Amino acid sequence: MRELALLTFLTLDGVMQAPSVPEEDLSGGFGHGGWARPCWDDVMPQVMRVAMNEPYDLVLGRTTYDLFASNFPNAPEDNPVARKLNAATKHVVTSSDGLTWANSQRIEGNVVDEITKLKAADGPLLQVHGSWQLAQTLIANHLVDEYRLWTFPVIVGSGKRLFGENIDRSTLTLVEAEPGPSGALMHIYRSPGRDAG
Repeated sequence: MRELALLTFLTLDGVMQAPSVPEEDLSGGFGHGGWARPCWDDVMPQVMRVAMNEPYDLVLGRTTYDLFASNFPNAPEDNPVARKLNAATKHVVTSSDGLTWANSQRIEGNVVDEITKLKAADGPLLQVHGSWQLAQTLIANHLVDEYRLWTFPVIVGSGKRLFGENIDRSTLTLVEAEPGPSGALMHIYRSPGRDAG
């Protein structure tokens, strides 16, 4: 049995859409892409130390997979983020083929059933990065054991929010918090009924 952790960058008003580059996700007319960049160099070492240091497999939606697959396989070998992501097994929720990034496997059929099977199997932590639509499904079906959230000192007003209107009310348990030098704040929360380690 293994756990699933959701790793997400958020604005102060809860938007997770397109943190890294302006053209990352323009859906819905979103024009604020790249909002996390001013804090990126301060946050990424913390992300690596806290959330990406242990072994893990990735679970990704197709849009996030395609974004990552277009960047990380060709990144310099001394890039620690790329090294971790390239080595991880990638479980990708998609209805189409063309998974060219090494160690990629397609999740077919009922997403909830397939993620439940992945969690029941032996292996390292399952970690979801970004993947807004997939995150909504996982949250709604109570499949997230831990939220690894980085909140940036930015307000964008609109965009895809991590916790949408159709999410059930829930009380999470804070297990770790740490500010960064540029004002971004890391919070790690456990879902109800999950022990903190």
